Amino acid sequence: MEVFERGWLSANNIFHFSDSDVSLVDSGYCAHGSMTVDLVCNALKKHALPSLNKIINTHLHSDHCGGNAALTEAFDCEILIPAAEDLAVADWNEDVLSYQNLGQECPRFTHHGLLVPGQEILLGRYVWQILSAPGHDPRSIILYQAEHRILISADALWEEGFGVIFPEMWGEPGFEEVAQTLDLIESLPVSLVIPGHGKPFTGIARSIATARSRLDYLASDPDRNARHGAKVLLKYKLIEWRTQDISLVNHWIANTPAMNSAAKQLNMDLEDFVKWLPQALVKSGAAKLDEKNLIDLA
Repeated sequence: MEVFERGWLSANNIFHFSDSDVSLVDSGYCAHGSMTVDLVCNALKKHALPSLNKIINTHLHSDHCGGNAALTEAFDCEILIPAAEDLAVADWNEDVLSYQNLGQECPRFTHHGLLVPGQEILLGRYVWQILSAPGHDPRSIILYQAEHRILISADALWEEGFGVIFPEMWGEPGFEEVAQTLDLIESLPVSLVIPGHGKPFTGIARSIATARSRLDYLASDPDRNARHGAKVLLKYKLIEWRTQDISLVNHWIANTPAMNSAAKQLNMDLEDFVKWLPQALVKSGAAKLDEKNLIDLA
């Protein structure tokens, strides 16, 4: 197994291989599609493997599945998605899939199988348990390898927290689901966590404690989650843009449904929200603003 640590625009990819199966967990963002293909090609060559058999998506946010189309074109591999996403992907239902709502992009792809919580799947040489992990995304799964005590946690647990609790931004439950997912993870004997973003880590007890503290902070005032989620979404888009005319930034904010939801939750007029959000990103040190451009800061 190899971990391709990618950063924030593209989620980490986990490359599993054996003589009989070659699988990739998560495929990154579409803007990095050619890089993802190159990473897989290099790994195949390094290990003298013929091709990629299948892609596993822990959930269908664009940073985790945006490379699906490029990989299937390059390798004619299968795609397996969380079972709860079956109809949405089959119909490419943009009212259910997150891309339009979050103001992101994902080339359409076709899936060939489902990841059913409670079942197992062969990835490379080892069998992994499929576990439901709602919270960040209501249909997300995580993967657990009991023999080696390895957890692929996607965005359910990072070394210093977890992914944005998006359902709460549009009035659906998320805080309790995150708590239940953390309870599940805590019940597992885990020696190594491979998160959706950031380097693999040990010391899971400390990370769970950090995540619980973060959850308590957000759940005690839901407006905090809305503000945090809005800033993360803009920062994510800015990582893709790198720099963008502020008028186009404002247009994107005003026309992204998740941003409209955040503004309503914060009881802000949309015009005021559009003015506030870039300044909030600047104030946090994640961007800078010159006379006409919003510029990403690493």
